[in-house]
Amino acid sequence: MTVVINLVVSVVVIVALQLLGIVVFSLMTPFNDLDELRKGNTAVGLAMGGKFLATAIVIGVSAYTNTSIWFMMLWFAVGYVCLIAVYWIFEWVTPGLKLSDHLQKGNVAVGVLLCFVYVGTSFAVSSLII
Repeated sequence: MTVVINLVVSVVVIVALQLLGIVVFSLMTPFNDLDELRKGNTAVGLAMGGKFLATAIVIGVSAYTNTSIWFMMLWFAVGYVCLIAVYWIFEWVTPGLKLSDHLQKGNVAVGVLLCFVYVGTSFAVSSLII
């Protein structure tokens, strides 16, 4: 019975962290992500999908490498802060390219680029999670 309870608690925590991650990422953009998705903005969809996948990778590795839910949440937080930092660093090193403006305009190239920046960063950061 303890195994079932641990499994249920772990799944609830993982889902909550995933949702929290997406909400925080959505708050970082000056536009409403869901409104852009409803309009069919592919660039925003790609960037948001990359954020979702990157967050899932960090959570998955955190859950796999830690037996404690507290340590899993701690390592997720470390990885997630790295993902957020990468967005701002990427924005900073590309001064002629306002990422959020290009996403809102539907620039698919920027959406694909951000998707892969997030996913690549999540793999790199996840390799450091112990």
